[in-house]
Amino acid sequence: MDNGGTLHLNGLFPNELGDWLEEQGQARYRGQQIFQWIHRHTTQDFSEMTNLPIALQNKLQEEFKAPLPLSLVTARVSKDGTEKYLFVLEDGATIETVLIPEAHRQTLCVSSQVGCAMNCSFCATGKSGYVRNLSAGEIVAQVLWVEHRLREEGLTLSNVVYMGMGEPLANYEAVVRSIRLLNDAQGLNLGARRITISTCGLVPQIRSLAKERIQVGLAISLHAVTDQSRSEVMPVNKRYPIAELLAAADDYAADTGRRVSFEYALIAGFNDDLHTAVKLKELLKNRLCHVNLIPINPVGTEQRPPEERIRDFARVLEDSGIQVSIRKERGTDIEAACGQLRQSMLEE
Repeated sequence: MDNGGTLHLNGLFPNELGDWLEEQGQARYRGQQIFQWIHRHTTQDFSEMTNLPIALQNKLQEEFKAPLPLSLVTARVSKDGTEKYLFVLEDGATIETVLIPEAHRQTLCVSSQVGCAMNCSFCATGKSGYVRNLSAGEIVAQVLWVEHRLREEGLTLSNVVYMGMGEPLANYEAVVRSIRLLNDAQGLNLGARRITISTCGLVPQIRSLAKERIQVGLAISLHAVTDQSRSEVMPVNKRYPIAELLAAADDYAADTGRRVSFEYALIAGFNDDLHTAVKLKELLKNRLCHVNLIPINPVGTEQRPPEERIRDFARVLEDSGIQVSIRKERGTDIEAACGQLRQSMLEE
């Protein structure tokens, strides 16, 4: 079983596929063949699995309809090349996936839940509420679908980030399982160091992830420098305040040897002044970390700061030796912020 009690073929490892096949009276070794067709070759049609008997191809078609448990509803392409996909799942729920193409890198941003329960004020996903967790198969399907499309253009995915709809660490087991599936040497063989999980700050799960012995990157959404201000925009801070969150981040860096990225969404008039930049510098100095400044995609009344203010904010951190990057504005013209496209389609 994939998580959630639903059997998704692409959410099973070769040995699990073998177990299922034996239950169906089929040869166990076919599980490895099916896994490789789906994950290594990104096959999206059972009839293309040419080393399987026709009877087994028909059985798979009858049971699962397709190798991947999603289908495309609509796609939008930004003037900057960003591509946003809206997929429908087998139960009719919809999720978003975003491809960010660059000169030497193809990064895919995947969703881990339908909706989100974290209710961060600047996030469009949270405004539509939480529906359910995705299964590992539904998470991996986003990657395999886009990889299949890229290969038709002679390209391939280089990075996957769990920064789409939902809080990945609130769907912990399925997310970790999906990473292991993507990392499997018999399949896509995507290096764990090319995968990043973004979290709003679920401290127990951060500590659990550090013990998984998978070298994924960790990005923590910070967005404020005091508990009072962070709780205003991120209710999760009332459960796991900043000091507790930073301690977990330090332990993650120590356990994995990987620096933690702190995501900081710059919101005009809220957290973008230089006094706040100095406080952020004081919070993060001497930590193994990197700061990713994100001028927000406008959601509701919240707006991004002017470019000069963004650069000044970054300079305060850089002058203290903290590594900083400023995320480029991508896909604003196609509602690329998490949840925007899905919400607009729901409203329609």
